[in-house]
Amino acid sequence: MSAETTVKNLLAIAGIDVNGNKPWDIKVKDDRLYARAVAQGSLGFGESYMDGWWDCEKLDQLFDRLVGSRLSEKIPFNFKTAWLVLISKIQNRQNMKRAFIAADVHYDLPVDIFEATFDRRLTGSCGYWKDAKDLDACQDAKLDLICRKIGLKPGQRVFDIGCGWGAFMGFAAEKYGAQCEGVTVSKEQVAYAMNRYANLPVKSTLMDYRNATGGPYDHLVSMGMFEHVGSKNYRTYFETARRLIKEDGLFCLHTIWGNEPEPAIDPWIDKYIFPNGVLPTVGQVTSAVHQLFVVEDVHNFGPYYDLTLMAWNEKFQSNRAEMARKHGERFCRMWEYYLLCCAGGFRSREISVGQFVLSPRGVREGYTAVR
Repeated sequence: MSAETTVKNLLAIAGIDVNGNKPWDIKVKDDRLYARAVAQGSLGFGESYMDGWWDCEKLDQLFDRLVGSRLSEKIPFNFKTAWLVLISKIQNRQNMKRAFIAADVHYDLPVDIFEATFDRRLTGSCGYWKDAKDLDACQDAKLDLICRKIGLKPGQRVFDIGCGWGAFMGFAAEKYGAQCEGVTVSKEQVAYAMNRYANLPVKSTLMDYRNATGGPYDHLVSMGMFEHVGSKNYRTYFETARRLIKEDGLFCLHTIWGNEPEPAIDPWIDKYIFPNGVLPTVGQVTSAVHQLFVVEDVHNFGPYYDLTLMAWNEKFQSNRAEMARKHGERFCRMWEYYLLCCAGGFRSREISVGQFVLSPRGVREGYTAVR
């Protein structure tokens, strides 16, 4: 069977035609796509898009169908995917020596890219759309939700594991009068946060979370960082959190999770966006906290990440001409592919996002869930 026939047959399983008229159909511009996709799987498929070998009117709808039909299970064996899975099983790809790779590839990109995509606070995780109508509102709502979930009070000390550009710390200091400290592996994020929040009790430090000190803190938060921890380090992560928090504190963990355990994320995402990333399952989280934390609350709002990613893409598209001038057309195709393939993944409900509220010894009178 030819590579072209193989690809077309696979796409047909998901209701996708080549050169069809549906918004999720692909338009092939270079027939080398077929051999590349068969040889390299999702990595070759994504790189072919970056190189302009194919297009699609609605990438998000395409990936909703690709992921929802579980097409990855039907793709022929290819060496790159098999090697990534093997290495992920036998090697700790998220050890301290490798922890800064994600910053090198993604988080240390020029900040104007994130400003052209994210909300005004540069909150690089899912927003909370319950009552929000736009990107800024949904992110403020998410940050406020976390503050309310941990019962944050003026003067309390909060530690942010993976503090990013400082969005939570700035919000908590401004709106709740908190004293905030955090760590990140990105030097660009540290510089941005320390400059933007110079007049607030906010401190960002370039450091692997495993080396964090300074506790015990009244509360802990972590947003969009646990996806970088890796299953071989989940226990160490929660041991570190337990060491940093007061006995009566609360820990809000905001993370993406998958329906099934996988040793590594998609090879294209691994190479271009989140190297060494891996999605936990709810079961892996609850197992890793055994005898360290009590699970007080689990809140799944997976569909909100679809909305967030689509809003990010809409903003990016409004700035696309300037981004292409500064960073090139291939980068722009990579960025929109990232945003829209992830949107489709969340829409399919194969992956979710949400928050865990954890307490060291359990809230004696019972924890009241906050929504």
